[in-house]
Amino acid sequence: MVKYKVAAVSYFNTIPFIHGIKYSNIYDSIDLQLDFPSECARKLSENDVDIALVPIAILKKNPEFKIVSDFCIGSNGKVDTVCLYSDNSLELIEEIYLDYQSQTSVELLRILCREYWKISPKLQNSEKGFENQIEDRTAALIIGDRAFTANKKYKYVYDLPEIWKEMTGLPFVFACWISNKNIDKNFLSEFNSALKFGLSEIDTSIEIEKHNYPHCNNPNDYLNNKISYILDKDKRKGMEVFLSMII
Repeated sequence: MVKYKVAAVSYFNTIPFIHGIKYSNIYDSIDLQLDFPSECARKLSENDVDIALVPIAILKKNPEFKIVSDFCIGSNGKVDTVCLYSDNSLELIEEIYLDYQSQTSVELLRILCREYWKISPKLQNSEKGFENQIEDRTAALIIGDRAFTANKKYKYVYDLPEIWKEMTGLPFVFACWISNKNIDKNFLSEFNSALKFGLSEIDTSIEIEKHNYPHCNNPNDYLNNKISYILDKDKRKGMEVFLSMII
């Protein structure tokens, strides 16, 4: 019998978590669903799942939701997969397409435009294929695995968590494991043990899965050095500051 429905992000940076879950005792007792971040957030908000790795921006609208793990998807500076791409410098950008797969990174971009760069381009919602609109004075926010390819294509690449670190001195948290209801404590203990095990086997998970992510040139560096998985005191402070700045 399935006990809990769990949604996780389908990006490369999540594979240590997925690896840990798949090789744990809880795997057969959950319904594990993989999707892009904004869809995971929708599922949690609409009670389609019980626990999800979701953009932390969801906490602004749903303060009753609870973080259920001390693990996250975060960074302490440059990350390579949450970037603004453009053929022109910031002051010349007139329009930015917002990645439809994102929630937290969209809010981060809004904050940086308003508070740090002091620019006010037109921000456009997007659909699949929006990346093809980048030209002249039109830029785009691209997150996740598609950014590996975009990093090689455009003259200007603005790494958002790197700039957040410059602005605040704090790390950034993109997604946390969040629940919309009370979860059995024993299950949460096993769940977090599975995540911890996955993080202890990052290199093993890379060897198993890297063929599915050919555009990541240096997967070991990306998962071991660019992505930071521990939701520590500094990340919680960064998350608090970020949520307070969302309008």
